[in-house]
Amino acid sequence: MFYDRAKIFLKAGDGGNGLVSFRREKYVPQGGPNGGDGGRGASIYLIADHNLRTLLDFKMKQHYKAAKGENGQNSNKVGKSGKDLFLHVPLGTVVRYDGEEAVIADLVSDGQKVCVAKGGRGGRGNARFASNRDKAPEVAEKGEPGEEVWVRLELKVLADVGLVGMPNAGKSTLISRVSSAKPKIADYPFTTLEPNLGIVDLGDERTFCIADVPGLIENAHSGVGLGHHFLRHLERTKVLIHLIDMSGQEGRDPLEDFGIISEELRKYKEELWRKPRIIAANKMDLPESEENLARLKEKFGEEFEIFPIAAAAGGDLSPLLNRCYEIIQSAPVAEVRSEEEIKVTTFTPREPFSVRKEDDGVFIVEGPEVKKWIAMTDFGNEAAVRRLQRIFKAMGLDRGLRDAGARHGDTVIVYDLEFDFSD
Repeated sequence: MFYDRAKIFLKAGDGGNGLVSFRREKYVPQGGPNGGDGGRGASIYLIADHNLRTLLDFKMKQHYKAAKGENGQNSNKVGKSGKDLFLHVPLGTVVRYDGEEAVIADLVSDGQKVCVAKGGRGGRGNARFASNRDKAPEVAEKGEPGEEVWVRLELKVLADVGLVGMPNAGKSTLISRVSSAKPKIADYPFTTLEPNLGIVDLGDERTFCIADVPGLIENAHSGVGLGHHFLRHLERTKVLIHLIDMSGQEGRDPLEDFGIISEELRKYKEELWRKPRIIAANKMDLPESEENLARLKEKFGEEFEIFPIAAAAGGDLSPLLNRCYEIIQSAPVAEVRSEEEIKVTTFTPREPFSVRKEDDGVFIVEGPEVKKWIAMTDFGNEAAVRRLQRIFKAMGLDRGLRDAGARHGDTVIVYDLEFDFSD
């Protein structure tokens, strides 16, 4: 089964907890703190793999969780970092965060990878907090939580040539003739329900990849029929073969069919409509095809190259294929971006917290920085709680609550933490 879209949930590993520990040896009084840092949580990467053709694996399993970092140990031993998780996707996979249109990555070359969920850093052990003022700190950090994200995957097949045309125009027959692909072929519309890829070998090491895209109909750009669900698979092609049934079977006009598909390409994306396009006038072995071919050449002969063929009857297809290869060779080479370039980074000023007052008088505090520091605080450790209070004060949380109208004794809720405001 061919799957070209998927949505998956990724949870990167949490960092390991730092340790509160003191050196305890005979004849070494006041040995000092020696609690080690926690290890880094594992990150999750997507990596392009040329062996894959579909996103089926991500339909079978939607949730992925990476390993946590190990906790710090005494003697200043740092915990072991979690092993990064690599998820393999087909070439041509576009990655977006769910609910956003910005592209995180466009994975088009084998081995290309991108980090989509970053593991949390390990918490610092008490040895890291020693200072001239506090030589025996009893505070350590818990590990930072790893990122949790929903990610949308969208596959756009990597093919040099795309076959377009009305249902039953003969696209599957053509691709079966020119490659080893074995698509379903039958004498009724919409036989093809998923893209088929084939490799065309012209000899002398001249090869290219061709994609048979399911038949289009009027208003396909807006989702009618198989719609734009498959139109996007043509976006990466270098040349389009527009296949037309010249026999005019079932009362259809080949010229009208050509106009309909051309308009659908234009409405879906202007760049798609502007791609080099060759007309393959198919089914020339059937009655009335010659008459329709003459009409086609008269109207479009100066604008498009037209190749009369009879795919099912076994006619010579080499002129059409050789011309496709020439166009492919003259097309500009697509840029392959490095991992550092493929991630989209947009700077937006981020407030450390926000305060709102509920109808019952309770003040709610939210924000990524506040949430992080709460997760990294050991509330069973009094020194750690005092440190969190100092962090909140340095962030301006006290002032923010006052500005929002908080008074002495008012209830404040910060995620799972509830306390009375003390002015």
